[in-house]
Amino acid sequence: MNALSNFIESTLKLTESGTLTSQFDPQWRSACELFQDGDTTYWRPVEQSPRQSFGGLANALEQDIHPDIQAFYTGFWSGTLEGTSKEGRVSLIQLWNTDDFDRLIVNLIGHALAKQRNKNAFSVFFANTEPDSELFLSIDNESGVILLEEPGKAPLREVESDIRTFLQRLEPQLRPPDIY
Repeated sequence: MNALSNFIESTLKLTESGTLTSQFDPQWRSACELFQDGDTTYWRPVEQSPRQSFGGLANALEQDIHPDIQAFYTGFWSGTLEGTSKEGRVSLIQLWNTDDFDRLIVNLIGHALAKQRNKNAFSVFFANTEPDSELFLSIDNESGVILLEEPGKAPLREVESDIRTFLQRLEPQLRPPDIY
């Protein structure tokens, strides 16, 4: 996905070293890690190879997964990427490793069941908003539009026509992600 690649490059240009940092966890390793210095790991997003597959999720939900969702989550191994949009703070959820992908799939199955129970269309979350808020951004699985949502409720509103357009207007930020 070119828009995500461009956002990553813009983010890395904000750094002096071309790397991002996070807390080092020897039990939670990633192909995107470059080196460690004490409790800090230095990393930069790297392309997934091989790319993860949403085939199992599609089979479990008995529906296709929108190509934008697949492209967003199967492009890179990366930590959270921070940005600001006209709507406010955005923390792009990324996948650190294959275990993180497995955890995403489990969470998406739970999310899908909650959507089904509430008679809402399936969407896939891809970003968190303000740390003290439960609001999140998602991609509608049917149309690909970007939605602002609150857990257990119908979408609050449409934010953008597609993920490419949303990422193109997102301003990268260098700040540590908050725990959501």
